Parts: sequence; structure tokens; C-alpha cells
Amino acid sequence: MPEEYVSERFAAIIAAEKLPPIRLHDLRHCAATLMLAAGVDMKVISATLGHSRHSFTADVYTSVVPDVAAEAAEATVAIIPRAGRA
Repeated sequence: MPEEYVSERFAAIIAAEKLPPIRLHDLRHCAATLMLAAGVDMKVISATLGHSRHSFTADVYTSVVPDVAAEAAEATVAIIPRAGRA
């Protein structure tokens, strides 16, 4: 089944149901972003999307979810020993 057919069929369903316009490819981005926000490992996301390098996946998707970067920074700071901390 040609890729164009699937995309065209998806567009027809969206139009028939009077849903907001969205491309089939947009669902792929949505899934990747949700996986990242859920804390799924970048290598798993990359493999799910079929990317050959997880660095490509990271470059594309980590900028989309600033909260993920903030949480990573906070988690890193939390493990640094500090004077006066038990």
C-alpha cells in the first residue's frame, strides 16, 4: 500500500469527521513528544520512530519539551552533595 494512499485516506477521515486539520505525520511527532515527556529513554523513542541515530531524535524533540530539560537539570542538581545537607 503506497504511503500516499494512507495519508490521503487519513486526510479524508479527518475531513469527513470535521476534525481540525492534522497530517498523519503530525501524529508521529505527537507520539514522540508524549514519549519524551513521559520519560521514555531517547534510544527507545528513536527506535520507535525508525531513526538510525538517537542523536537525531534528540536534536529534533528535546527542544519541543522544555519541562523535560528543566526536570533533568533539577534532578542533576538534587544529587550534588552540599555542605550542611544530610
